[in-house]
Amino acid sequence: MPAMGLALTVAMAVAYAAFAHLASATHDDRYAYAALLALVAMMLAAGLVARRAWAWVALPLALGACHLLYASGHAGLPLLLVPVAFVAAIAWLFARSLWSPHGALITRIVAALDGSTPATLAPDLLAYSRGLTAAWALVLGVLGLANLVLAMVAEPGGLLSSLGLRAPLTITREQWSLFANILNYGLVGGFFLVEFAYRKRRFPGRYSSFAAFLRQMAGLGPAFWRDFLR
Repeated sequence: MPAMGLALTVAMAVAYAAFAHLASATHDDRYAYAALLALVAMMLAAGLVARRAWAWVALPLALGACHLLYASGHAGLPLLLVPVAFVAAIAWLFARSLWSPHGALITRIVAALDGSTPATLAPDLLAYSRGLTAAWALVLGVLGLANLVLAMVAEPGGLLSSLGLRAPLTITREQWSLFANILNYGLVGGFFLVEFAYRKRRFPGRYSSFAAFLRQMAGLGPAFWRDFLR
């Protein structure tokens, strides 16, 4: 992804989280509308910057759908499902890679950092990286399920109440948003940091610091990350 496309994607992701939380905290559909527009921009940013025809065709269609949802008073409903779909999709990518002939996702990263291939990794690195891939799939799967359950019992306008059903226990939309749009990222970041600290002890001398590890990841280059999920 070109630098401009990446910067726009990140900016729109931050804007989406902010507007989605404001929509839940204030119950103002104008913020929900803004969140939907930011979501569309985030999803299409790379294609628009690269002048892909599919992105420019999808843009007016997506904007029209956002406006229809806002005009019908349902702009906030899709926001309940975005965190579920996003986390579940990433969990599926990790889980699916466990059966890939190219190796598990984290195994491929470790091999690339070592300038080797998954087939030639040391047995302990191969086993650990594969287990870590499975752990990420499990953690993200549980997080996605938690997002879904909380979206169902949120009030007002949660998934169950939108169907005319009453949940036995409820939370406010603001509480749901704090978890789905903010705490989600803290939990993922916390797991990443704890795992990295354990990995440093498990494989002493392999990483000098967290900053050095991030530089190694960035050093893999855009070609690696572009082809990573293909």
